[in-house]
Amino acid sequence: MTHSTPWSRRHFLHRGTAFASLVGTAPLFLQQTAEGVCTPLGALTSSIPGVPQDRVFVVVQLGGGNDGLNTVVPYGLDAYYRARPNIAVTRPGTADGALRLPVSGADGIGLHPEFEGMQALMDDGMAAIVQGTGYPNPNRSHFSSMDIWHSADPTGHSEGWLGRYFDNTCGGTPDPQAAIALGRTSPLALEGRRTRPVQFETPELYRWVGEDIDDDLKQAYRTVPGDPDQATDTLAFLRRTALDAQISSAQVRKAATLAPLASFPGGNLSDQLRMVAAMIRSGLPTRVYYVTLGGFDTHANQAGQHGRLLRQVGDSLKAFQDDLKAQGNDGRVLTMVFSEFGRRVKQNASGGTDHGTAAPLYLIGPMVRPGLHGRHPDLMNLDDGDLKYTTDFRQVYAGVLEDWLKTDSTAVLKRRFQKLNVLT
Repeated sequence: MTHSTPWSRRHFLHRGTAFASLVGTAPLFLQQTAEGVCTPLGALTSSIPGVPQDRVFVVVQLGGGNDGLNTVVPYGLDAYYRARPNIAVTRPGTADGALRLPVSGADGIGLHPEFEGMQALMDDGMAAIVQGTGYPNPNRSHFSSMDIWHSADPTGHSEGWLGRYFDNTCGGTPDPQAAIALGRTSPLALEGRRTRPVQFETPELYRWVGEDIDDDLKQAYRTVPGDPDQATDTLAFLRRTALDAQISSAQVRKAATLAPLASFPGGNLSDQLRMVAAMIRSGLPTRVYYVTLGGFDTHANQAGQHGRLLRQVGDSLKAFQDDLKAQGNDGRVLTMVFSEFGRRVKQNASGGTDHGTAAPLYLIGPMVRPGLHGRHPDLMNLDDGDLKYTTDFRQVYAGVLEDWLKTDSTAVLKRRFQKLNVLT
């Protein structure tokens, strides 16, 4: 989408100076028109009609295509073991056997033995598993399928579903700091027509790096904001957004200094969730956080690699939930975990699995209806060797939008989906 503004990215990236890892705030600072903002920075805690200011939504993306069959294990089916003679998770009660799910309707279904963190969340009634999520005419390309999940639209990927949520909030004008993505790139899910997230890899890089290059640049940037109420043209807009960026950067880096209230296991996902917990605890007005863990494209030698990944995911999610509970914020935060697709039913010749289709999705928090939701895909009724989805993932999105974010899901998803009643 183009914007009617004379300001270009080149103006602000001249001589290599830029806000390091600040692609997300760049929409305010570089790309948006001088239309003002919905509310001043920090004012998202004030009342905006129809928007629950006290609720936070955290998205955890498992990149590469997590093997759902070896995560939520149908150990009661012989067909599962016939399809995976070398990589199947053994039945409960055996060495490295599946973990029994402590919920009704889970006969013959368990969790990977390294997914103990999720098992603990299930034991505490804090987690729900939505089985067989997918969409019609599945795409087995990582990039295309991820775009479909991000946009909730198999026909076009210009905007993300959460970006559209923000576009439909506050009349479509930008909310500073309303969404934060941790990682190297800004996810499509958070990209809207007018809104984009704050995005950075590490808090220490979330700052203006021009000051490291030249004292004049340091002084110039610090004097850009001036008095944001005194000008009404494009310069006023730039002043306002520069001030937003400066305050946002300081708040995030201050939050990073908070010691966690739970024991995090370490690792990429753990570090991201520890940072998110700190930002929530510090009182940032952010409503959506987005974190990512890759490595799930397990074409070869899957068993050990997949187990290590699931250990990191489960233990990190459990630590995150424990930290939120210690803060007293667990009731404010809903977490969703997804991957762009699952794997094929049969193992391949390399001791791994290839790109597939349907896979489980996870929702975590005291507001979820715990247990299993939807039907586990039928291993005897396949589509050219792939699982047939049993729940359209946009039904989950509809439930999140309507029951948690309290907005019209039809406007965001572009059509009506019957929401999945997985939230209380």
